[in-house]
Amino acid sequence: MTVAEDRPKLFTGQHLPLVLGVIGLVTLGAFENRAVGTALPTMVREFDALGSFGLANAAPNASYLISLAIAGLWSDRRGPIPTLRAGAISFALAQVLVGTAAAMPMVIAGRLLSGLAEGLLDVSLMVLVARALPAVLRPRMFSLFAAMWILPSVLGPVLTGVVTEQFGWRWVFLGAVALLVPSWLLLRPAMRQSADVPAPERTAEDAAELEAWRAALPWALAASVALFSMTVAGDHLEAHPVLAGTAILVALLVLARAAVRVMPAGTFTARRGFPAVVAVRALGGAAFAGVGAYLPLLLTLQHDFSPSKAGVTLSITGVCWAFGSWLQGREHGFERVVVLRTGLAFMTVGLAVTSLLAWTDATTWFGLIGWGFAGIGMGLSSSSLSVLTLDLSDRSNSGRNTSAGQMAATMSIATGLAISGTLLAFNADAPQPWVFGSIITMGAVLALVGFLAAPRARRGAVPSAAR
Repeated sequence: MTVAEDRPKLFTGQHLPLVLGVIGLVTLGAFENRAVGTALPTMVREFDALGSFGLANAAPNASYLISLAIAGLWSDRRGPIPTLRAGAISFALAQVLVGTAAAMPMVIAGRLLSGLAEGLLDVSLMVLVARALPAVLRPRMFSLFAAMWILPSVLGPVLTGVVTEQFGWRWVFLGAVALLVPSWLLLRPAMRQSADVPAPERTAEDAAELEAWRAALPWALAASVALFSMTVAGDHLEAHPVLAGTAILVALLVLARAAVRVMPAGTFTARRGFPAVVAVRALGGAAFAGVGAYLPLLLTLQHDFSPSKAGVTLSITGVCWAFGSWLQGREHGFERVVVLRTGLAFMTVGLAVTSLLAWTDATTWFGLIGWGFAGIGMGLSSSSLSVLTLDLSDRSNSGRNTSAGQMAATMSIATGLAISGTLLAFNADAPQPWVFGSIITMGAVLALVGFLAAPRARRGAVPSAAR
C-alpha cells in the first residue's frame, strides 16, 4: 500500500457523515444569514416598524459575542456535544420565533436567539472537528467551511426573494427548521465518536485557566452590551450627533477594557504562539470587513453603480475567499505560517490597489481586481488561522481558544466599523473621496501589520484564552 493510499481522506469512510453534517449546518447558517438581509425590509414594513430595522440587525451581533465566551468554557468543560445540541436547539427556536412573530419585539427576540445559536455552533463545530478529524485533514475541512458560503451568497437573496413573494417571508425561517434535521442526523456518528473519547484529566493549571475564563464572562457580557449600544448609536448619529457620539466613545472604551480582560495575555503585543494568532485574526478581520462594508457605497456614489451592480463586490468576496481557502487546503508543502503570510501579503497589496477606486480615476475593473486579490488573501489567512488555533491548542482549551479568536475578530471589526462610520457620518451630505480612501488605506495598513506579526504565530506557550 502506498503512502497516498494510507493517507486519511475527507469524503470516505468514517469521516464522511461528519463532513456532510458540518456542510449542512454551515450552509444552513449561511443561507439564514443572507436571507435575513433580504426578508427584513419586508418584515419591518408589514409590522410598520421601520425604526426597529437597525435594532433587528444589531441584536444578533450583541448576543453572538457573549455566546462565544459561554461556548468556549462549556465546550472545554463538557465537550462539544452539549454545546452543539444547545446551538441547534437555539437555532430552531430562533427560526420558529421569527417565523411565527406577531410583532417586531418577537422578531428582535428571535434575532437575539439567532446570535446566541451562531456562537454556540461556531465554537462547538470547531471543537468537534478538532476531536473527530486528524490534523492532516483540518485544512481541507476549513476550506469547505468557506466554500459553503458561495451558494448562499449567490443564490440566497434570490431564493429568499422568491419564497417571500410566492409564500411569504415566514417560510424563509420556518423552512430552515426542516433542513436542520438531516444535518443533525448526519452529525450523530461523529458526536458519538467524540463522546466515547475520555476527557483529559484536569491539572491544577487547567483548573486555574478555566476559573480565569469564567471570571472573564462578565466582561464578555459588557462587550456585548457595548457592541449593541455602539450599533444603535451609529444609527442615530446624524440626528443626535453629540449624544450618539458620546455613546459611541463610551462603548469603545468599554470594548477596549473588555478586550484586555478576555483576550489571552500577550495579544496586544503579538506574543509568540497563540496570542499572535489572536492578534493577527483581529487585524485581518478588521482590515477586510472594514473595507467590504463601504465598498458598495463607494461604487454607488463615486462610480455611478446601481445598487444591484454594486453588489458585485459581495460575489467577488464569496468566490475569491472560497478560492483562497481552497488553495490553503491543498498539499502545497509550505509551513502553515508561510501560507498565512502569503494571504496577508495578498490582502495588503489587494487593498492598496482597491484604494485607487477612491484616490484616483483609475478604471473600476482595476480596483475590483484588487478586491479579488484581497478576497483570496482573506481565504488563505482566515483558514490558516483556524488551523493554527487548533494546532496550538489541546483538548482542554480548544473551545476557549477558538472563541477567543472569534471574539477578537468580532470586537476589532465592530471597532473599525464604528470609527469609519463616525468618519462618514460627519461627511454624510457629500462624502469626499478622501473619506473612502482613508478607510480602505487603513485596511491595507492593518493587513500589513498582520503580515509583520504573522511569523510570531509559530508554536510557543499556549496560555489561557483569558487573563
